[in-house]
This record gives sequence, structure tokens and C-alpha cells, in this order.
Amino acid sequence: MRGLLLDRVIAFAQSITRARREIRILLEDTATDLSELFWSMLAQLYAFLLELDRQIAWFDSEIEKIFRASETCRRLSKIRGVGPKTATAIVAAVGNAAEFSNGRHLAAWMGLVPRQHSSGNRQRLLGSSKKGDRHLRTLLIQGARAVVRTAAARDDVQSAWIRALQARRGGAKTIVAVANKNVRVIYAMLRKGTEFRAA
Repeated sequence: MRGLLLDRVIAFAQSITRARREIRILLEDTATDLSELFWSMLAQLYAFLLELDRQIAWFDSEIEKIFRASETCRRLSKIRGVGPKTATAIVAAVGNAAEFSNGRHLAAWMGLVPRQHSSGNRQRLLGSSKKGDRHLRTLLIQGARAVVRTAAARDDVQSAWIRALQARRGGAKTIVAVANKNVRVIYAMLRKGTEFRAA
């Protein structure tokens, strides 16, 4: 919709909230010089956007019900960087993680470990493998990004570790490392049925 309006020299910032407001105002303006066909097409696209919003809200409420009903999901959500949606998605995907022999295997399945290129006695670690469940990996990376972003203002062991790692390895690798560590904590909690304990 924004692209179509840009073609007609009507511009607004790239923001979904701004788009909802600006397009609604435009559709309510009866004095517009847009053609009837264009106005009708824009109205249909806007109605489709509102329907998507309604469906997303319904799915979010269903996920929230599942989250509240699951003691395991509520335990996992206490980990920094793991919210209700991430916890629910992980429990839905791996259950109690019994098919994984350790946390590293679970992290590898999610694509949160480095690729390796080994020859003889030389071992080279490359970027993260990005194999496995893309949706879970995205949720964990987004959560880890928030943890890394807030680490500068916090005074705890994990935040100190994050700041030191960020200084040595940079932001992107730190985010993946935090996501990897969260997966290993998740694995231990799923297998042992324990509560989250901060370091």
C-alpha cells in the first residue's frame, strides 16, 4: 500500500502504526483526487490488513492460553531472552528434549553452533550453521538481541559476561552466543524439570 501511494506522491514513514493511521485518514477523506478504482483497491488492501491484525490477535491469545496452562512454558520464560511465544514454540517443537543427548546437540539442531571445516589435525570454525528450525532460531536470536542490548545497563554476572564477550568478539557473535547459551539452559531445564536459576 505504501508503494502504491508513493507512486501517487503520497508518502509517510515506514512504520506499520503510521501506515494504519495514514491510510485510514486517506480513505476517510472524501475530497481526495484518487481515482475510484485506486480508492477501491486501497480500501480492499486496508481491509485485508485489518483482517490480518484480527487473526494475529486471535493466534496470540491462543498461544497465551497454552502458555498459561503449561507449567514448563512458564518455567522457561523466566530465562532472559525467552518470552511466552519462544517458550511455547520450543516446548511444542522438542517436548522434553529427550531425543537430544545434550544441550550442544539441541543448539546444533537449531543452527546455533559454528560450522566446522576440519582437515587433518586443523579445525576451522566458520559462521553459525543456520540449519534446523528457522522459526525457533529467529525467536531465540531476537530474544538474545534484547538481552545484549540491555546488558550495558545491568550489573549481574551474565551482563558482565556479555559485555566482555562483545568487546572481544563483536555484537553479532555475542548475540548468537547468548542464544546458544539460552538453548543449553533450556535443555537442562527440560531434562531435569528444574526452575531457572540466575548465575
